[in-house]
Amino acid sequence: MTSLLGLLGIAVVALPLLGAAVIQPVAKGSTVDLVFRIFTALTTITALSLAGLIVTLHHPIGKDLMVFDSASALFLSVSALVGLGSTLVSPAYLDSAVLFSTKRLFFSEQRARRWYYLGFACFWSALLAIPLAGNLGVAWLLVEATTAASALLVGFSGKRSALEAGWKYLVLTTLGLTVALLGVVMLYSTTRGRSLSVLDWGALSALTSHAHSSALLVAFLLIMAGLAAKVGWAPVHNWLPDAHSEAPPPVSALLSAALLPSVMLVGWRVKSALYRSVGAHDVSAVFIGFGVVSLAVAVPFLWRPMPWKRLLAYSSLEHMGVLAIGIGIGTPLALAGVVVHLIAHALAKSLGFYSATPLFRTQPRAARLPARGVALSSPGLAAVMGISLGTLSGLPPSPLFFSEVFILAAAFLAGDLWLGGLATVLLALGFLGILHALIEGLMGSRRQAKGDGHLGAGFATLATCATTLLMALAGSAFMLPSSAFIHSLFLWAA
Repeated sequence: MTSLLGLLGIAVVALPLLGAAVIQPVAKGSTVDLVFRIFTALTTITALSLAGLIVTLHHPIGKDLMVFDSASALFLSVSALVGLGSTLVSPAYLDSAVLFSTKRLFFSEQRARRWYYLGFACFWSALLAIPLAGNLGVAWLLVEATTAASALLVGFSGKRSALEAGWKYLVLTTLGLTVALLGVVMLYSTTRGRSLSVLDWGALSALTSHAHSSALLVAFLLIMAGLAAKVGWAPVHNWLPDAHSEAPPPVSALLSAALLPSVMLVGWRVKSALYRSVGAHDVSAVFIGFGVVSLAVAVPFLWRPMPWKRLLAYSSLEHMGVLAIGIGIGTPLALAGVVVHLIAHALAKSLGFYSATPLFRTQPRAARLPARGVALSSPGLAAVMGISLGTLSGLPPSPLFFSEVFILAAAFLAGDLWLGGLATVLLALGFLGILHALIEGLMGSRRQAKGDGHLGAGFATLATCATTLLMALAGSAFMLPSSAFIHSLFLWAA
Protein backbone atom coordinates (compact mmCIF):
# COMPACT_ATOMS: atom_id res chain seq x y z
CA MET A 1 0.00 0.00 0.00
CA THR A 2 2.77 2.43 0.94
CA SER A 3 4.61 1.86 -2.35
CA LEU A 4 1.40 2.34 -4.30
CA LEU A 5 0.70 5.62 -2.52
CA GLY A 6 4.21 6.83 -3.29
CA LEU A 7 3.91 5.94 -6.99
CA LEU A 8 0.54 7.65 -7.29
CA GLY A 9 1.92 10.74 -5.53
CA ILE A 10 4.80 10.96 -8.02
CA ALA A 11 2.40 10.42 -10.93
CA VAL A 12 0.07 13.19 -9.78
CA VAL A 13 2.92 15.69 -9.75
CA ALA A 14 4.58 14.48 -12.96
CA LEU A 15 1.58 14.11 -15.29
CA PRO A 16 0.87 17.85 -15.82
CA LEU A 17 4.55 18.47 -16.58
CA LEU A 18 4.61 15.53 -18.99
CA GLY A 19 1.54 16.90 -20.75
CA ALA A 20 3.15 20.33 -21.12
CA ALA A 21 6.27 18.71 -22.58
CA VAL A 22 4.31 16.60 -25.07
CA ILE A 23 2.44 19.59 -26.57
CA GLN A 24 5.54 21.73 -27.19
CA PRO A 25 6.22 20.43 -30.72
CA VAL A 26 2.50 20.54 -31.62
CA ALA A 27 1.52 23.48 -33.83
CA LYS A 28 -2.27 23.21 -34.19
CA GLY A 29 -4.12 24.98 -31.35
CA SER A 30 -7.04 22.56 -31.15
CA THR A 31 -4.64 19.61 -30.92
CA VAL A 32 -2.71 21.35 -28.14
CA ASP A 33 -5.95 21.84 -26.21
CA LEU A 34 -7.02 18.22 -26.71
CA VAL A 35 -3.70 16.66 -25.68
CA PHE A 36 -3.36 18.79 -22.57
CA ARG A 37 -6.97 18.01 -21.60
CA ILE A 38 -6.19 14.29 -21.82
CA PHE A 39 -3.24 14.66 -19.47
CA THR A 40 -5.36 16.84 -17.19
CA ALA A 41 -8.04 14.16 -17.01
CA LEU A 42 -5.41 11.52 -16.20
CA THR A 43 -3.97 13.77 -13.49
CA THR A 44 -7.37 14.37 -11.93
CA ILE A 45 -8.31 10.68 -11.97
CA THR A 46 -4.98 9.77 -10.39
CA ALA A 47 -5.29 12.49 -7.74
CA LEU A 48 -8.83 11.50 -6.78
CA SER A 49 -7.83 7.83 -6.69
CA LEU A 50 -4.93 8.68 -4.40
CA ALA A 51 -7.21 10.76 -2.17
CA GLY A 52 -9.67 7.87 -1.99
CA LEU A 53 -6.94 5.46 -0.90
CA ILE A 54 -5.69 7.91 1.71
CA VAL A 55 -9.16 8.23 3.24
CA THR A 56 -9.23 4.46 3.82
CA LEU A 57 -6.01 4.55 5.86
CA HIS A 58 -6.31 3.94 9.59
CA HIS A 59 -3.41 6.28 10.38
CA PRO A 60 -1.21 8.79 8.51
CA ILE A 61 1.71 7.44 6.48
CA GLY A 62 4.98 9.22 5.73
CA LYS A 63 7.26 8.00 2.93
CA ASP A 64 10.17 9.63 1.07
CA LEU A 65 9.37 13.21 2.06
CA MET A 66 5.67 12.57 1.36
CA VAL A 67 2.80 12.46 3.81
CA PHE A 68 -0.57 10.80 3.30
CA ASP A 69 -3.27 11.86 5.76
CA SER A 70 -6.82 13.22 5.82
CA ALA A 71 -5.66 16.80 5.21
CA SER A 72 -3.60 15.85 2.16
CA ALA A 73 -6.57 13.94 0.71
CA LEU A 74 -8.89 16.92 1.15
CA PHE A 75 -6.61 19.61 -0.26
CA LEU A 76 -5.30 17.38 -3.06
CA SER A 77 -8.86 16.71 -4.24
CA VAL A 78 -9.73 20.40 -4.26
CA SER A 79 -6.61 21.38 -6.23
CA ALA A 80 -7.20 18.56 -8.72
CA LEU A 81 -10.82 19.52 -9.41
CA VAL A 82 -10.06 23.22 -9.76
CA GLY A 83 -7.18 22.43 -12.13
CA LEU A 84 -9.47 20.25 -14.24
CA GLY A 85 -12.08 23.00 -14.50
CA SER A 86 -9.47 25.62 -15.34
CA THR A 87 -8.05 23.46 -18.13
CA LEU A 88 -11.50 22.93 -19.63
CA VAL A 89 -12.22 26.67 -19.85
CA SER A 90 -8.71 27.74 -20.88
CA PRO A 91 -9.28 27.37 -24.67
CA ALA A 92 -12.14 29.89 -24.53
CA TYR A 93 -9.89 32.38 -22.75
CA LEU A 94 -6.98 31.78 -25.13
CA ASP A 95 -9.22 32.32 -28.15
CA SER A 96 -10.43 35.62 -26.74
CA ALA A 97 -6.92 36.66 -25.66
CA VAL A 98 -5.52 36.11 -29.13
CA LEU A 99 -8.52 37.79 -30.71
CA PHE A 100 -8.47 40.98 -28.62
CA SER A 101 -4.88 41.28 -27.36
CA THR A 102 -2.59 39.73 -29.98
CA LYS A 103 -0.39 42.81 -30.21
CA ARG A 104 0.21 42.77 -26.48
CA LEU A 105 1.09 39.12 -26.09
CA PHE A 106 4.76 38.20 -25.76
CA PHE A 107 4.32 35.18 -28.03
CA SER A 108 3.00 34.49 -31.49
CA GLU A 109 -0.47 33.02 -31.80
CA GLN A 110 0.93 29.52 -32.29
CA ARG A 111 3.40 29.71 -29.38
CA ALA A 112 1.09 31.51 -26.92
CA ARG A 113 -0.98 28.42 -26.23
CA ARG A 114 2.01 26.18 -25.62
CA TRP A 115 3.70 28.67 -23.26
CA TYR A 116 0.45 29.24 -21.41
CA TYR A 117 -0.01 25.52 -20.78
CA LEU A 118 3.64 25.15 -19.77
CA GLY A 119 3.25 27.82 -17.09
CA PHE A 120 -0.12 26.37 -16.10
CA ALA A 121 1.34 22.87 -15.74
CA CYS A 122 4.25 24.06 -13.59
CA PHE A 123 1.87 26.01 -11.36
CA TRP A 124 -0.66 23.19 -11.04
CA SER A 125 2.00 20.54 -10.47
CA ALA A 126 3.45 22.48 -7.54
CA LEU A 127 -0.05 22.98 -6.12
CA LEU A 128 -0.73 19.25 -6.26
CA ALA A 129 2.58 18.54 -4.53
CA ILE A 130 2.05 20.89 -1.57
CA PRO A 131 -0.58 18.74 0.25
CA LEU A 132 1.69 15.72 -0.13
CA ALA A 133 4.87 17.40 1.17
CA GLY A 134 6.01 15.61 4.31
CA ASN A 135 8.72 18.10 5.23
CA LEU A 136 8.50 21.79 6.13
CA GLY A 137 11.55 22.64 4.03
CA VAL A 138 10.12 20.86 0.97
CA ALA A 139 6.76 22.55 1.50
CA TRP A 140 8.47 25.96 1.58
CA LEU A 141 10.28 25.20 -1.68
CA LEU A 142 7.03 24.14 -3.35
CA VAL A 143 5.24 27.30 -2.21
CA GLU A 144 8.12 29.34 -3.60
CA ALA A 145 7.90 27.38 -6.86
CA THR A 146 4.26 28.39 -7.28
CA THR A 147 5.31 32.04 -7.13
CA ALA A 148 7.50 32.00 -10.24
CA ALA A 149 5.04 30.13 -12.45
CA SER A 150 1.94 31.99 -11.32
CA ALA A 151 3.62 35.43 -11.55
CA LEU A 152 4.34 34.78 -15.23
CA LEU A 153 0.74 33.71 -15.76
CA VAL A 154 -0.60 36.83 -14.04
CA GLY A 155 1.22 38.97 -16.62
CA PHE A 156 0.41 36.65 -19.53
CA SER A 157 -1.77 39.17 -21.38
CA GLY A 158 1.15 41.60 -21.62
CA LYS A 159 -0.96 44.57 -20.59
CA ARG A 160 0.76 47.17 -18.45
CA SER A 161 -1.68 46.64 -15.58
CA ALA A 162 -1.11 42.87 -15.75
CA LEU A 163 2.66 43.25 -15.71
CA GLU A 164 2.46 45.58 -12.72
CA ALA A 165 0.18 43.14 -10.91
CA GLY A 166 2.52 40.23 -11.66
CA TRP A 167 5.56 42.17 -10.45
CA LYS A 168 3.76 43.29 -7.30
CA TYR A 169 2.69 39.73 -6.60
CA LEU A 170 6.22 38.41 -7.19
CA VAL A 171 7.93 40.97 -4.95
CA LEU A 172 5.48 40.92 -2.02
CA THR A 173 5.03 37.17 -1.81
CA THR A 174 8.75 36.52 -2.21
CA LEU A 175 9.44 38.97 0.59
CA GLY A 176 6.90 37.18 2.75
CA LEU A 177 8.38 33.78 1.99
CA THR A 178 11.82 35.12 2.87
CA VAL A 179 10.46 35.96 6.32
CA ALA A 180 8.99 32.45 6.51
CA LEU A 181 12.40 31.02 5.56
CA LEU A 182 13.96 32.85 8.50
CA GLY A 183 11.42 31.13 10.71
CA VAL A 184 12.24 27.73 9.17
CA VAL A 185 15.97 28.29 9.73
CA MET A 186 15.35 29.37 13.31
CA LEU A 187 13.15 26.34 13.90
CA TYR A 188 15.85 24.07 12.45
CA SER A 189 18.54 25.57 14.65
CA THR A 190 16.31 25.41 17.74
CA THR A 191 15.72 21.69 17.32
CA ARG A 192 19.50 21.17 16.90
CA GLY A 193 18.95 18.89 13.98
CA ARG A 194 21.81 17.46 11.93
CA SER A 195 19.82 16.82 8.77
CA LEU A 196 16.75 18.23 7.06
CA SER A 197 14.78 15.18 8.17
CA VAL A 198 14.26 16.98 11.49
CA LEU A 199 11.80 19.19 9.57
CA ASP A 200 9.56 16.21 8.70
CA TRP A 201 6.13 16.87 10.21
CA GLY A 202 6.24 13.82 12.48
CA ALA A 203 9.83 14.36 13.58
CA LEU A 204 9.19 18.07 14.09
CA SER A 205 6.26 17.38 16.38
CA ALA A 206 8.28 14.89 18.44
CA LEU A 207 11.52 16.85 18.72
CA THR A 208 10.15 20.30 19.52
CA SER A 209 8.61 19.12 22.78
CA HIS A 210 12.11 19.33 24.28
CA ALA A 211 13.04 22.70 22.76
CA HIS A 212 12.77 26.19 24.22
CA SER A 213 9.16 27.35 23.85
CA SER A 214 9.93 31.07 23.47
CA ALA A 215 12.33 30.42 20.57
CA LEU A 216 9.76 28.14 18.97
CA LEU A 217 7.11 30.83 19.35
CA VAL A 218 9.28 33.35 17.50
CA ALA A 219 9.97 30.79 14.76
CA PHE A 220 6.25 30.02 14.49
CA LEU A 221 5.35 33.72 14.24
CA LEU A 222 7.94 34.30 11.52
CA ILE A 223 6.69 31.33 9.52
CA MET A 224 3.05 32.36 9.83
CA ALA A 225 3.75 36.04 9.06
CA GLY A 226 5.59 34.99 5.91
CA LEU A 227 2.96 32.50 4.79
CA ALA A 228 0.23 35.09 5.46
CA ALA A 229 1.61 37.19 2.60
CA LYS A 230 1.12 34.23 0.27
CA VAL A 231 -2.28 33.24 1.66
CA GLY A 232 -3.45 36.83 1.25
CA TRP A 233 -4.47 37.43 4.84
CA ALA A 234 -4.82 41.06 5.87
CA PRO A 235 -2.88 43.21 6.43
CA VAL A 236 -0.39 41.62 4.00
CA HIS A 237 -2.90 41.03 1.22
CA ASN A 238 -2.01 43.97 -1.05
CA TRP A 239 -1.05 41.85 -4.06
CA LEU A 240 -4.24 39.78 -4.04
CA PRO A 241 -6.84 42.13 -5.64
CA ASP A 242 -4.55 43.17 -8.49
CA ALA A 243 -3.24 39.69 -9.28
CA HIS A 244 -6.70 38.10 -9.25
CA SER A 245 -8.06 40.89 -11.43
CA GLU A 246 -5.34 40.78 -14.08
CA ALA A 247 -4.61 37.05 -14.34
CA PRO A 248 -6.39 34.95 -16.99
CA PRO A 249 -9.71 33.79 -15.48
CA PRO A 250 -8.68 30.11 -15.32
CA VAL A 251 -5.49 31.12 -13.50
CA SER A 252 -7.45 33.40 -11.16
CA ALA A 253 -9.53 30.37 -10.19
CA LEU A 254 -6.38 28.40 -9.36
CA LEU A 255 -4.96 31.33 -7.37
CA SER A 256 -8.07 31.78 -5.27
CA ALA A 257 -9.53 28.29 -4.94
CA ALA A 258 -6.33 26.21 -4.82
CA LEU A 259 -3.21 28.27 -4.07
CA LEU A 260 -4.47 30.25 -1.08
CA PRO A 261 -5.89 27.19 0.76
CA SER A 262 -2.83 25.06 -0.08
CA VAL A 263 -0.45 27.59 1.48
CA MET A 264 -2.81 27.82 4.45
CA LEU A 265 -2.47 24.05 4.82
CA VAL A 266 1.30 24.49 5.28
CA GLY A 267 0.59 26.92 8.12
CA TRP A 268 -1.96 24.49 9.54
CA ARG A 269 0.62 21.70 9.54
CA VAL A 270 3.09 23.97 11.34
CA LYS A 271 0.39 24.75 13.92
CA SER A 272 -0.35 21.04 14.39
CA ALA A 273 3.35 20.24 14.85
CA LEU A 274 4.18 23.06 17.28
CA TYR A 275 1.09 23.62 19.36
CA ARG A 276 2.22 21.36 22.21
CA SER A 277 5.52 23.21 22.61
CA VAL A 278 4.42 26.75 21.77
CA GLY A 279 1.04 26.49 23.46
CA ALA A 280 -2.36 25.72 22.00
CA HIS A 281 -3.73 29.15 22.94
CA ASP A 282 -0.93 31.06 21.22
CA VAL A 283 -0.96 29.15 17.93
CA SER A 284 -4.76 29.32 17.75
CA ALA A 285 -4.72 33.04 18.50
CA VAL A 286 -2.49 33.66 15.47
CA PHE A 287 -4.97 32.00 13.11
CA ILE A 288 -7.97 33.68 14.71
CA GLY A 289 -6.22 37.05 14.64
CA PHE A 290 -5.45 36.83 10.93
CA GLY A 291 -9.01 35.62 10.29
CA VAL A 292 -10.75 38.45 12.12
CA VAL A 293 -8.51 41.13 10.59
CA SER A 294 -9.08 39.71 7.11
CA LEU A 295 -12.84 39.77 7.59
CA ALA A 296 -12.74 43.33 8.91
CA VAL A 297 -10.61 44.57 6.01
CA ALA A 298 -12.67 42.77 3.33
CA VAL A 299 -16.09 44.08 4.40
CA PRO A 300 -15.68 47.77 3.42
CA PHE A 301 -14.46 46.76 -0.06
CA LEU A 302 -17.37 44.35 -0.55
CA TRP A 303 -19.69 47.32 -0.09
CA ARG A 304 -18.05 49.26 -2.94
CA PRO A 305 -19.03 48.89 -6.62
CA MET A 306 -16.15 46.95 -8.19
CA PRO A 307 -15.40 45.08 -11.42
CA TRP A 308 -16.42 41.42 -11.34
CA LYS A 309 -13.01 39.82 -10.83
CA ARG A 310 -11.92 42.39 -8.26
CA LEU A 311 -15.10 41.71 -6.29
CA LEU A 312 -14.27 38.00 -6.32
CA ALA A 313 -10.74 38.80 -5.15
CA TYR A 314 -11.94 40.63 -2.04
CA SER A 315 -14.37 37.79 -1.47
CA SER A 316 -11.32 35.51 -1.33
CA LEU A 317 -9.89 37.69 1.43
CA GLU A 318 -13.12 37.26 3.39
CA HIS A 319 -13.29 33.50 2.95
CA MET A 320 -9.64 32.90 3.78
CA GLY A 321 -10.44 34.75 7.00
CA VAL A 322 -13.35 32.42 7.73
CA LEU A 323 -11.15 29.36 7.16
CA ALA A 324 -8.47 30.80 9.46
CA ILE A 325 -11.00 31.28 12.24
CA GLY A 326 -12.28 27.73 11.84
CA ILE A 327 -8.75 26.29 11.95
CA GLY A 328 -7.94 28.48 14.95
CA ILE A 329 -10.94 27.18 16.92
CA GLY A 330 -10.04 23.61 15.97
CA THR A 331 -13.00 21.71 17.43
CA PRO A 332 -14.67 18.94 15.38
CA LEU A 333 -17.64 21.21 14.63
CA ALA A 334 -15.33 23.99 13.45
CA LEU A 335 -13.33 21.57 11.32
CA ALA A 336 -16.54 20.34 9.71
CA GLY A 337 -17.22 23.96 8.82
CA VAL A 338 -13.68 24.27 7.41
CA VAL A 339 -14.16 21.22 5.18
CA VAL A 340 -17.52 22.39 3.82
CA HIS A 341 -16.23 25.94 3.41
CA LEU A 342 -13.09 24.86 1.58
CA ILE A 343 -14.95 22.71 -0.97
CA ALA A 344 -17.87 25.08 -1.51
CA HIS A 345 -15.61 28.12 -1.82
CA ALA A 346 -13.47 26.32 -4.41
CA LEU A 347 -16.50 25.37 -6.52
CA ALA A 348 -18.29 28.73 -6.29
CA LYS A 349 -15.18 30.88 -6.71
CA SER A 350 -13.95 28.89 -9.71
CA LEU A 351 -17.38 29.18 -11.30
CA GLY A 352 -17.31 32.94 -10.74
CA PHE A 353 -13.90 33.38 -12.36
CA TYR A 354 -14.78 31.07 -15.26
CA SER A 355 -17.82 33.22 -16.02
CA ALA A 356 -15.54 36.25 -16.49
CA THR A 357 -14.60 35.16 -20.02
CA PRO A 358 -18.17 35.17 -21.42
CA LEU A 359 -18.95 38.25 -19.30
CA PHE A 360 -16.12 40.26 -20.85
CA ARG A 361 -17.21 39.04 -24.26
CA THR A 362 -20.72 40.40 -23.80
CA GLN A 363 -19.76 43.43 -21.66
CA PRO A 364 -16.13 44.38 -22.41
CA ARG A 365 -16.28 47.31 -19.97
CA ALA A 366 -16.97 44.87 -17.12
CA ALA A 367 -13.21 44.30 -16.93
CA ARG A 368 -12.87 47.85 -15.53
CA LEU A 369 -16.38 48.69 -14.27
CA PRO A 370 -19.02 46.80 -12.27
CA ALA A 371 -21.18 44.44 -14.32
CA ARG A 372 -24.75 45.66 -14.80
CA GLY A 373 -27.95 44.09 -16.09
CA VAL A 374 -26.40 40.78 -17.17
CA ALA A 375 -29.76 39.00 -16.86
CA LEU A 376 -31.19 41.23 -19.56
CA SER A 377 -28.50 40.45 -22.12
CA SER A 378 -27.50 36.89 -21.21
CA PRO A 379 -29.87 34.96 -18.90
CA GLY A 380 -27.68 31.84 -18.88
CA LEU A 381 -24.60 33.77 -17.87
CA ALA A 382 -26.62 35.60 -15.21
CA ALA A 383 -27.72 32.26 -13.76
CA VAL A 384 -24.10 31.07 -13.43
CA MET A 385 -22.98 34.37 -11.91
CA GLY A 386 -25.93 34.30 -9.54
CA ILE A 387 -25.11 30.78 -8.34
CA SER A 388 -21.49 31.76 -7.78
CA LEU A 389 -22.07 35.03 -5.96
CA GLY A 390 -25.13 33.77 -4.09
CA THR A 391 -23.09 30.87 -2.74
CA LEU A 392 -20.14 33.10 -1.85
CA SER A 393 -22.41 35.49 0.03
CA GLY A 394 -23.60 32.65 2.26
CA LEU A 395 -27.18 32.96 1.07
CA PRO A 396 -29.26 30.11 2.54
CA PRO A 397 -29.34 27.25 1.71
CA SER A 398 -25.90 27.42 0.14
CA PRO A 399 -23.22 25.17 1.72
CA LEU A 400 -21.25 28.27 2.76
CA PHE A 401 -24.19 29.30 4.92
CA PHE A 402 -23.96 25.99 6.79
CA SER A 403 -20.17 26.12 7.08
CA GLU A 404 -20.31 29.61 8.57
CA VAL A 405 -23.01 28.49 10.99
CA PHE A 406 -20.80 25.57 12.06
CA ILE A 407 -17.79 27.82 12.68
CA LEU A 408 -19.79 30.49 14.52
CA ALA A 409 -21.54 27.85 16.64
CA ALA A 410 -18.14 26.32 17.44
CA ALA A 411 -16.90 29.72 18.63
CA PHE A 412 -19.88 30.19 20.95
CA LEU A 413 -19.68 26.61 22.25
CA ALA A 414 -15.99 27.11 23.00
CA GLY A 415 -16.88 30.11 25.13
CA ASP A 416 -15.38 32.72 22.77
CA LEU A 417 -18.40 35.01 22.84
CA TRP A 418 -16.53 38.05 21.58
CA LEU A 419 -15.16 36.08 18.63
CA GLY A 420 -18.54 34.57 17.76
CA GLY A 421 -20.30 37.94 18.06
CA LEU A 422 -17.71 39.90 16.08
CA ALA A 423 -17.46 37.29 13.34
CA THR A 424 -21.26 37.16 13.08
CA VAL A 425 -21.48 40.93 12.56
CA LEU A 426 -18.67 40.97 9.99
CA LEU A 427 -20.13 38.03 8.04
CA ALA A 428 -23.56 39.70 8.04
CA LEU A 429 -22.08 42.91 6.68
CA GLY A 430 -20.16 40.98 4.04
CA PHE A 431 -23.34 39.14 3.07
CA LEU A 432 -25.20 42.42 2.54
CA GLY A 433 -22.38 43.86 0.45
CA ILE A 434 -22.12 40.85 -1.87
CA LEU A 435 -25.91 40.55 -2.11
CA HIS A 436 -26.12 44.18 -3.24
CA ALA A 437 -23.45 43.55 -5.89
CA LEU A 438 -25.37 40.47 -7.02
CA ILE A 439 -28.64 42.35 -7.45
CA GLU A 440 -27.01 45.27 -9.27
CA GLY A 441 -24.94 43.02 -11.50
CA LEU A 442 -27.83 40.86 -12.60
CA MET A 443 -30.85 43.16 -12.45
CA GLY A 444 -29.39 46.67 -12.57
CA SER A 445 -29.70 49.11 -15.46
CA ARG A 446 -28.69 47.37 -18.65
CA ARG A 447 -25.22 48.15 -19.97
CA GLN A 448 -24.76 48.09 -23.71
CA ALA A 449 -23.76 44.62 -24.86
CA LYS A 450 -21.17 44.35 -27.63
CA GLY A 451 -20.65 40.63 -27.94
CA ASP A 452 -22.17 37.19 -27.67
CA GLY A 453 -23.09 36.11 -24.17
CA HIS A 454 -23.67 32.49 -25.15
CA LEU A 455 -22.01 30.16 -22.66
CA GLY A 456 -21.19 27.26 -24.93
CA ALA A 457 -22.01 23.63 -24.27
CA GLY A 458 -18.74 22.91 -22.43
CA PHE A 459 -19.06 25.76 -19.98
CA ALA A 460 -22.77 25.06 -19.42
CA THR A 461 -21.94 21.42 -18.58
CA LEU A 462 -19.18 22.52 -16.21
CA ALA A 463 -21.54 24.97 -14.50
CA THR A 464 -24.19 22.27 -14.14
CA CYS A 465 -21.70 19.85 -12.55
CA ALA A 466 -20.46 22.52 -10.12
CA THR A 467 -24.02 23.44 -9.16
CA THR A 468 -24.91 19.79 -8.58
CA LEU A 469 -21.88 19.35 -6.33
CA LEU A 470 -22.80 22.48 -4.36
CA MET A 471 -26.34 21.19 -3.84
CA ALA A 472 -25.06 17.77 -2.75
CA LEU A 473 -22.63 19.42 -0.34
CA ALA A 474 -25.41 21.53 1.15
CA GLY A 475 -27.64 18.49 1.53
CA SER A 476 -24.97 16.45 3.31
CA ALA A 477 -23.45 19.25 5.42
CA PHE A 478 -25.18 18.28 8.66
CA MET A 479 -23.95 14.69 8.43
CA LEU A 480 -20.32 15.79 8.24
CA PRO A 481 -19.59 16.82 11.88
CA SER A 482 -20.12 13.25 13.11
CA SER A 483 -18.37 11.56 10.18
CA ALA A 484 -15.26 9.40 10.43
CA PHE A 485 -13.40 11.81 8.13
CA ILE A 486 -13.85 14.74 10.52
CA HIS A 487 -12.78 12.49 13.39
CA SER A 488 -9.56 11.59 11.56
CA LEU A 489 -8.97 15.22 10.61
CA PHE A 490 -9.43 16.29 14.23
CA LEU A 491 -7.02 13.62 15.45
CA TRP A 492 -4.44 14.82 12.90
CA ALA A 493 -4.90 18.48 13.81
CA ALA A 494 -4.73 17.73 17.54
